[in-house]
Amino acid sequence: MLYAFLALLVLQWVGEVLVQALGLPLPGALVGALLLLVGLLLLGRLPKALEQTSGALLQNLMLLFIPIVAGVMLHFERIASEWLPFLASGIGGAVLTLLVTAAVFRWLLQRSGQKTEVEAEAAEPKA
Repeated sequence: MLYAFLALLVLQWVGEVLVQALGLPLPGALVGALLLLVGLLLLGRLPKALEQTSGALLQNLMLLFIPIVAGVMLHFERIASEWLPFLASGIGGAVLTLLVTAAVFRWLLQRSGQKTEVEAEAAEPKA
């Protein structure tokens, strides 16, 4: 479990280094996550240690947000002066997340051959 956690930290660090070296307009953590995705796709499976480590991190995810929220309060004046873009991006991000989630869910249903309730009801003959 320790090696899997170390692997996650190293990938995040490599992502940060790549962002700084290449001047990418992306967060280093995102680049690290993409490197992890590519590595797992090439490996073709999820190692048990990585599954356990990521599961433990996800179970305690809310604790990891505490420093972020506290850090945001250091910039409260800026947020207060630019509240509209923050609000618009929050709402837009939530709507986009819902739409993408629905599209992926529908695609997975079609791929598995199952039908949604609406499609099943539409396919039934009406009496």
